Amino acid sequence: MKPFRNICILVSIFITLSSCIVSMQALATVPDDPRARNPILPGFYPDPSVVRVGEDFYLVNSSFEWFPSIPIFTSRDLINWKQIGHAVSNPDYFAALNKVDTSRGVYAPTIHYHNGLFYIVSTCVQCGQNFYVTSTDPDGPWSKPIWIEGDRGIDPSFFWDKNGKSYYLGTGILNRQEVTWPNPNGIWIQEIDLVEGTLLGDKTQLTYGHASNARWTEGPHLYLKDGYYYLMVAEGGTSEDHAVTIFRSENILGPYIPNHKNPVLTHRNLGEDVHIHSTGHADMIQTQNGDWYAVMLAKRRFDDLTPLARETFLAQIKWEDGWPVFNPGKARLELDILIPDLPWTPIESTPIRDNFSTQKLSLDYVTLRAQTREWLTIGDKGLMLTPKFASLDEEHQQPSMVVRRIQHPRYSASTRVDVENFEKQDEAGLVIYRNYRNHYKFFRKGNSLQVVHNHKGQSVVIAQTFIEDDPIILAIEDNGPMLSFIYRSDAGASKVLVSNVDASSTSDEVAGGFNGPMIGMYANTSLFDKSKIAQFSWFEYKGTGVH
Repeated sequence: MKPFRNICILVSIFITLSSCIVSMQALATVPDDPRARNPILPGFYPDPSVVRVGEDFYLVNSSFEWFPSIPIFTSRDLINWKQIGHAVSNPDYFAALNKVDTSRGVYAPTIHYHNGLFYIVSTCVQCGQNFYVTSTDPDGPWSKPIWIEGDRGIDPSFFWDKNGKSYYLGTGILNRQEVTWPNPNGIWIQEIDLVEGTLLGDKTQLTYGHASNARWTEGPHLYLKDGYYYLMVAEGGTSEDHAVTIFRSENILGPYIPNHKNPVLTHRNLGEDVHIHSTGHADMIQTQNGDWYAVMLAKRRFDDLTPLARETFLAQIKWEDGWPVFNPGKARLELDILIPDLPWTPIESTPIRDNFSTQKLSLDYVTLRAQTREWLTIGDKGLMLTPKFASLDEEHQQPSMVVRRIQHPRYSASTRVDVENFEKQDEAGLVIYRNYRNHYKFFRKGNSLQVVHNHKGQSVVIAQTFIEDDPIILAIEDNGPMLSFIYRSDAGASKVLVSNVDASSTSDEVAGGFNGPMIGMYANTSLFDKSKIAQFSWFEYKGTGVH
């Protein structure tokens, strides 16, 4: 019996040590600092909506004219988010997106989960209006869009009542005689058949907003808690006057009584110099532990500019006297936030350099409008673009351009570019792009290397130099309000072509609109020939300051 007893003791010790090691590993993953950094999704990620399924959270954002449409993220701790796909990635589904104006396209999606099925409902302005897609798996594939008959508003959302009925919330005013002030809007509700996408019965107006002259009431979300239906909306427009207001009713069709402490979140009373501004368009979520949080959009100001457009932030919610309080004791968004009481689940960082080693582009990259991608291939030489006759300086174009979101107020980006069968009028290089009227191009054209600045529609060559035909490495550094454009050969030393270039053209203050700044690679020609190839061996993006 003694050998057997010794074996048991050894096994017991081994199990105990293993448990300790596992416990130590688990503790090692918990951050020492209980605080995290807002925004949770930096860069052009506006109009967030969130849903929880079990221990997993899923979040979506607007994408406007960029494609694939509606990025989808997942997280287990509400801090670390990983992109897992897009709601619409088949360009055949969104052919009309190719004709939309700048800052039109896909607005304000909301994500839902009901009876084993995920729903994402959104608006495609100038390209079919309101639609939804479904999937049993948030990773996809997602269904073909189902277009909703009977609504031409924006910012739709769904709600399933306790009696099993499905409801659709839309924006608009049912009786114009009831509103007389400038820029009004309202929220209404109607039953919907989610098999056919057909609205049923009559519309019921729920609110025009909290104030007697509320402007641009939109972004409705409906929640059922403790016997009340809570209607949360955005008001004031998605800029400095943005705000979140909330109403409640014991009946889903109303009447909805406003919270006397509205707006429950806004920064419009903090002055024009506040760092975080334009807060609004919130969506609340309850964790599996019973805690409440909200995601919302806001902007950040750097050097008197808003360079990154609308971003996704997180706030804690505490319920008091039957109403939600955002960031109790502070009532405003902050850069530092306490980490939620959830399993800390960090994700693998995106590599600084993309060597294009797989056959598919990273989910970070998008193209302008819903193009088919026969002009884009990935092979041994990296990313290869066939230049199209599609100017970056004109609206409604579908250029050979692959870009990602700029996520830092200070950053650097670079690439190695070579060309095949290019003629002297053909271009290939880097681009910082906000819209067709506001962007920067750094490119080779024949034996010339040029920097072109397009500011409010005025395009100017601000620097150029002679180069050889060899591959060349191009780099752009954003040091705050100024840009530097740098180049070198494979073996040569870096040279600054031009520096101290005003970086404001892609900011909200200059460019305006609902979209955000992008950076990446492009190729262009005035004479199409499919044998022409721009080869980008790699692409690097690195934030050099706070995110």
